[in-house]
Amino acid sequence: MPPADTDDSDDVRRHDRLQRRPTAGPHNSLWGWASIRSPWRVVRNYLVVWLIRISPSLRLKNWLLRRLGASVGTGVSWGLEATPDVFWPERISVGDHAIIGYDATLLCHEFLQDEYRLGEVVVGEEAMIGAGATVLPGVEIGDGAQVAANSLVTRDVPAGATVAGVPAEPIDHGETTHTDDDAGDAES
Repeated sequence: MPPADTDDSDDVRRHDRLQRRPTAGPHNSLWGWASIRSPWRVVRNYLVVWLIRISPSLRLKNWLLRRLGASVGTGVSWGLEATPDVFWPERISVGDHAIIGYDATLLCHEFLQDEYRLGEVVVGEEAMIGAGATVLPGVEIGDGAQVAANSLVTRDVPAGATVAGVPAEPIDHGETTHTDDDAGDAES
């Protein structure tokens, strides 16, 4: 299937921000994770992330995220089951009063066949990431931007924009939607 006719400039910027590290050997890059990142550090991060995911206390979540090296602004709300990157949480930056929704995931790494990639994830002030959304490494979400639930964010989201879908695309707020009442009016 041919690629869609879209402006890929944001995608190019995300990819330009990623650090690419080739991996050797007969297996994909995930097989060598223990030589890439200290297993003890990943275990520690995993246990702290597990606590972050289940704790109802926003203050505790933010405090723990800061202990892992993430930059977390004031008043950040990190929903239940939301998951920061376990391997590189220090590459996450969340601005003041942002919301990371229930079961959302912020990834700062991608393990691929012949390489792994690392990138910062930046969430702007008062940005909102919906439940179940996934943000890929190298993505920047602007101040006041909104990401709809269950979206896959593969590109930067400009300040104030709303995106939705897989992959997430801008939503035009000028569109009108039809209700059952509208359909009834058309038949009259």
